[in-house]
Amino acid sequence: MTRLVFLGSPEAAVPTLELISAQFEVGLVITQPDRPRGRSGTPQPGPVKQAALGLGLTVLQPETHDELRDALEGSGPFDVGVVVAYGRILRSESLNIPAAGMLNVHFSLLPRWRGAAPVNQALIEGDTMTGVTIIRIDEGLDTGPVLTAQAIDIESGENAGHLTERLARLGARLLVESLEPYLRAELVPVDQSGEGATYASKLTRSDRTLSSEMSPTEFVNRVRGLSPAPGATLEIDGEDHKVLAAEADVAAVSPGTWKESGGWPVVGLSGGSVRLVSLQSPGKGQVDGDAWLRGRQVRIGQVG
Repeated sequence: MTRLVFLGSPEAAVPTLELISAQFEVGLVITQPDRPRGRSGTPQPGPVKQAALGLGLTVLQPETHDELRDALEGSGPFDVGVVVAYGRILRSESLNIPAAGMLNVHFSLLPRWRGAAPVNQALIEGDTMTGVTIIRIDEGLDTGPVLTAQAIDIESGENAGHLTERLARLGARLLVESLEPYLRAELVPVDQSGEGATYASKLTRSDRTLSSEMSPTEFVNRVRGLSPAPGATLEIDGEDHKVLAAEADVAAVSPGTWKESGGWPVVGLSGGSVRLVSLQSPGKGQVDGDAWLRGRQVRIGQVG
């Protein structure tokens, strides 16, 4: 029976782990070390670790590249490795340990959106189509040869959380369908073109910032691309708020200000306005915009 090592960390990696564990022998699961979570700051296991332990699989959490190599060598041999959002670039010393190398489930149509945040960036840039690509990992950044890919349309108003869920399910199915033909050399990876390549770097604080200088389309796309986490931020009356859903509005509002319109907070931008459909004040929970407005003593103010 085919023996695999699986490397992944967030919730988006769990569907692939669950599907391959039902059809293949997963000899080892490697995931990121427990990280502080919640207000207590207590280290907690990530989604992949929790899922793997629930499936009765062996889990290791190496801190360094050397520890990762040792974990692979000490738990082998493996026929192939499967990587889904592991969170670390793999060196050749680790890539070459499984007999057939490492396969990656990447949530974009490569070579568009190579890098750490392909789903976020596709939405921020207003893409109407994305997909999943299965590649054999090389030493470049998502530059390896392609086994297969499948495109999907991005739904109107869809945010990063929902789109990631859809891509995670699609990626799990594509990987399982590809695995045995690949191992039998019936599915031969094709070199990836570099033409049209774009990069989705790890998100920074500046990527999260909303501005009244944006157009309504730019504002809404950035909100979609960062919702539900980490969330786009807008300064409202001197305080940073997370904006988790927004839509274009027709109300006349001066750029750089917000006001009540039809029972909702509406922000004036360059070339139009947007309604804040869902947002989160500092230190508080997420609420709909009309509920947020009812908690304000004023019905007009300034935005960053």
